[in-house]
Amino acid sequence: MKVLSLSLLICISAISFANNDSLFIRKIYDEALENGQAYQNLRSLCKDIGARITGSAEAKMAVVWGEKLLNSYGFDKVYLQDIEVPHWERGTKEAAWMINEAGEMEKLHVIALGGSVSTKGMIEGEVIAVESIDELEKLGEEKVRGKIVFFNKAFDQKLIQTFKAYGGCIAQRHMGTNAASKLHAKGVVIRSLGSSTDHHPHTGSMHYEAGVDSVAGLAMSTMDADKLNEWLAKGKVIIRMETDCKYFPNEISHNVIAEMNGSKDNKIITFGGHLDSWDVGEGAHDDGAGVVHSIEALRILKKLGYKPQHTLRCVLFMNEENGNFGGKGYAKWAKDNNQEHICAIETDRGGFLPIGFDIMGTQEQVELVRTYKNLLKDVQLYRFDPGYSGVDIRPLTEFYPEMIQLGMAISSQRYFDFHHAETDVFENVNKRELHLGAAAMAAMIYLMDKSL
Repeated sequence: MKVLSLSLLICISAISFANNDSLFIRKIYDEALENGQAYQNLRSLCKDIGARITGSAEAKMAVVWGEKLLNSYGFDKVYLQDIEVPHWERGTKEAAWMINEAGEMEKLHVIALGGSVSTKGMIEGEVIAVESIDELEKLGEEKVRGKIVFFNKAFDQKLIQTFKAYGGCIAQRHMGTNAASKLHAKGVVIRSLGSSTDHHPHTGSMHYEAGVDSVAGLAMSTMDADKLNEWLAKGKVIIRMETDCKYFPNEISHNVIAEMNGSKDNKIITFGGHLDSWDVGEGAHDDGAGVVHSIEALRILKKLGYKPQHTLRCVLFMNEENGNFGGKGYAKWAKDNNQEHICAIETDRGGFLPIGFDIMGTQEQVELVRTYKNLLKDVQLYRFDPGYSGVDIRPLTEFYPEMIQLGMAISSQRYFDFHHAETDVFENVNKRELHLGAAAMAAMIYLMDKSL
């Protein structure tokens, strides 16, 4: 009898292992595409609950919704984790107009930036346009005092990855109003962080430094920003605006958590998205899609009878949008309870076509994920490059610096049409793409569980 070499036996074993993985991944995709529940779950979250800003009645009901849905699937554990969160409301709908030297007046499509203060009645001021905080600061207080500062940096349309274009503009939303406040501006409007030219303004988080006499910040639609630029090229423009934003005391909310127990050990693979959203639209892409992706991934693995080696933990995080207290609180809670985390995966880039995963980790960890390329090429996942994981799971790296983190990458061309805008509604999510995202999450969770 001919004896096979050890190297050949290892090769045969590896081929068999890969074949088994390929067959199981195919079953994941079949279940997602034929029997998927992510789309109907997203419909319920968007239509039965609606937009879910932290501290709102809708956010409270979203916690109830999530706990009930997770319990319905019979996972090993479902529980809530207490989180202290901020409570801000925009109040009466914002209003703004621009008036040029010819006396022409045009109503603007505007929305308060998340966390803005109130104008305390109608205010008006001459517009001064800048494209960066540095440019504003170089003008100095003498030229800025009493003005309405217009931050006008647009998306770089040459960038193929729209998240890079977003990153190039985000400073004007996050810190621009604070910078203008320190120079005693009367108020701030920014060009919305969106890739399309339309009449839908986009909100998002902003920050004030303690002790600064803060002024109100608004975002205007990209189409209005273009019109304002045209008017400014011809002469002076006045903006009148009014907001009624309010702060309330912090509240207790919850992360919603479900688990499948590990058969080998208690090491934890965390995956999830964030349950909260901004208070416009329905939070369908941001991040209702990530929530239902994550629930569906765990449902599929359970339905297929998969017995994980490690604990698989699905987390619906609260408060990613305006503080990330869900992610920060979860990481500290995990460390305080001496949990061992080996991997975290986030889906927070919408319900669009998945194309792979960005990897935060060592070069060795990147190469591990890249060994899955052949297994995943038939389901058209091809991007496995170093990159960012996600806001919710990022705080875990403070306590678990050796863990691997992944963020599901999607085809991003349409994401910033809807991000933080009234257009982020259920009707703008494609069922098949959403279910492919859930399958991609389940496949990666499965591979990570078997490999680590």
